[in-house]
Amino acid sequence: MAEKRDYYEVLGVPRTASEDELKRAYRRLAKQYHPDMNPDNPDAEARFKEANEAYAVLSDAEKRSQYDQFGHAGVDGQGFGQAGFDFNFDEILNQFFGGGFGAGFTGGRGTRSRAVRGADLRYRMTLDFLEAAFGTERNITITKEDLCDSCEGTGAEKGTAVDSCPSCHGTGQVQARQQSLFGTVLTTHPCEACRGSGKKIDHPCPSCNGRGRRQKRKQLHIRVPAGINHGEMLTVRGEGEPGLNGGGYGDLYVEMSIRPHSLFKRQGYNVYCELPITYAQAALGATIDIPTIDGPVSQTIREGSQPGDQITMRGRGIPVLNREHQRGDQIVTLVLEVPRNLSDRQKSLLEAFEGTLQQHNYQKRESFFDKLRNLFNK
Repeated sequence: MAEKRDYYEVLGVPRTASEDELKRAYRRLAKQYHPDMNPDNPDAEARFKEANEAYAVLSDAEKRSQYDQFGHAGVDGQGFGQAGFDFNFDEILNQFFGGGFGAGFTGGRGTRSRAVRGADLRYRMTLDFLEAAFGTERNITITKEDLCDSCEGTGAEKGTAVDSCPSCHGTGQVQARQQSLFGTVLTTHPCEACRGSGKKIDHPCPSCNGRGRRQKRKQLHIRVPAGINHGEMLTVRGEGEPGLNGGGYGDLYVEMSIRPHSLFKRQGYNVYCELPITYAQAALGATIDIPTIDGPVSQTIREGSQPGDQITMRGRGIPVLNREHQRGDQIVTLVLEVPRNLSDRQKSLLEAFEGTLQQHNYQKRESFFDKLRNLFNK
């Protein structure tokens, strides 16, 4: 037989560990190696039993004292490996987790199956850019599993009774004893006769075949708030699937997908767009109608504007989610459009105009050549 590891090493704690440190270490290992979380994994099962044995000794002051003085020899005769020693892993673990850790965590003998909350559902809603900006209302149809209308979720034909399962006495769980290296181990499993429901149905509901639930289509009215963004979700409480053993309904999560806009882009609550302007408008300045999500707004372009200059329009962006009267900004980037397909006369006029310009009319050009001269002079 392989030599047993030191119990403190098994739990990963020092020999001076307090009771709370022992509990925390044991809790972590129990979650990590419990058979329900590691099906068909003999190594995890062995580590799980090893941690249980170590904690059973070190959590008992008298056994811990004996172990500290004499090692494994001080405790080997106190029940581990003895045929008459009942060691219920589920009951010990229930002290930490309060029952309900997979199929086997039950909280002890005779405890009914715990209530399990129903499954959550997800629905993807596609919105236009402006619908997301200002909010909208939609009717959606979802398909989900819900309680059967005919039997009201009991699984029994209307007018017939639902009895307790005789195999598990209505608990939905049965215990089994197994001989192991550590003695007699008690484990808890769902009752096979009633599939963990704790019920015996002699006359199943014909509408749901005794399941107590059916697939249904349901229409819901969804209010989408202004300012919602791509990928964000709305939570509709209680519109998921029904739970088990009296557990409540899950929730419905509505995920937003927003179509791109032909003019606007969004970052947070700010809106960005590009505005093409002519050479004359950039040089002389102009008053232009700029598109916003509220409609065209008149804006002055200053004289001598350069390509890439930006105009910030305060409060013309996206409404801030759940904050009435607060909005982001719109940032407009000026794009200079150079004229094409000029006539001979237009070219002549442009060349004549170019001939009237001096160096001081081009600040960036003048600065560039100053830097270039300095570079060559060095």
